[in-house]
Amino acid sequence: MKIVKFETWWVKRDKCFFDEKRQGGSKMPWDVVVIKISTDTGIEGIATALAARSGAVTEGYLQDNIGPILIGRDSYDREAIWQELWNLDRHLCFFPVYLPGPVDVALWDIASKAAGLPLYKYLGAYKNKLPVYASGLFHETVEEYVEEVLYYQSKGIKAYKAHPSGPVQRDLEIHQAIRDAVGDDYILMSDPVAEYSLDEAIKIARQLEQLNYLWLEEPFRDFELYKYTELCRTVDIPIAATETTRGCHWGVAQSIAQKAADIVRADVSWKNGITGTLKIAHLAEAFGLRCEIHTTTMNYMDLVNLHVSCAIRNCEYFEYFVPEDNFQFPMQGKLPIDEQGMITVPEEPGVGGNLDWELIEKQCVSYKKLEV
Repeated sequence: MKIVKFETWWVKRDKCFFDEKRQGGSKMPWDVVVIKISTDTGIEGIATALAARSGAVTEGYLQDNIGPILIGRDSYDREAIWQELWNLDRHLCFFPVYLPGPVDVALWDIASKAAGLPLYKYLGAYKNKLPVYASGLFHETVEEYVEEVLYYQSKGIKAYKAHPSGPVQRDLEIHQAIRDAVGDDYILMSDPVAEYSLDEAIKIARQLEQLNYLWLEEPFRDFELYKYTELCRTVDIPIAATETTRGCHWGVAQSIAQKAADIVRADVSWKNGITGTLKIAHLAEAFGLRCEIHTTTMNYMDLVNLHVSCAIRNCEYFEYFVPEDNFQFPMQGKLPIDEQGMITVPEEPGVGGNLDWELIEKQCVSYKKLEV
């Protein structure tokens, strides 16, 4: 199937879900760029790309650097295109971490639609559902964390990951308050997205071990391999890392080689699409590690994450970023989560999610296309 058209819609929404500490001095409207790749058979591949800091940056990379590589190519040449984009990255393109993954997703969407199969079956199905964990935002007070976890527990969600907002003493209070609220058996994780010192991270990890948390995630920046290695060596609780590690599976391999992660992270937005995420998951499996898939912060792309998670053995949970209404845009409908806290993969050909094209057109800042 020949690629004949490459279209992008920069879609505005003027919302920010981070506090001032993480937003910084620049605006963070959390926009989205919608991608459509059309073939000469009429089959289209759809994806969405993160544009939280600048829609113009995302749009520019897509139209100036990626689109010209796609036009006229066979849509089945995914690996060749994937490798060519890495070559382009090295030669002064330097893609943001959230590109060019979505383009790879659109190509897989085309192929699975052409095969008449849901994406996870086209990849090779292992399962068709996963337990979800509610993954909250940063909050101002300890009480807000407790209210959030109790709300999702009441909705049948059987696990929760806190994002404590620091400093360390307050994070210790948050962890304790959450465990006290939900009881001893409820599944909990902590992801401080932190800049802890090594001794602070050890203190946090020891507390989480006593409180029976499932894992501690990103207590340091992902490039601080020495600190991760020492933490993994010192504590018993599994340490999850590599969420923002550059270099796809090549980058994650360095963390594994240095014993700097017990659980690795990947997703189809930040780790170079389905192709990149599968490479990471299979690499982790070869070393006996789990690859817990990270949210893309966009529900449509999280459906893609779900397909990938159901095509591998070593992912046990689905990250459900909450409140969902913040991250549904521009997908139609909610994620398919049932009252038992399980999410079931769609069975329609391709990704199986629909975008709200009326809303996209209404809030479109810029539309661009390349075609044969």
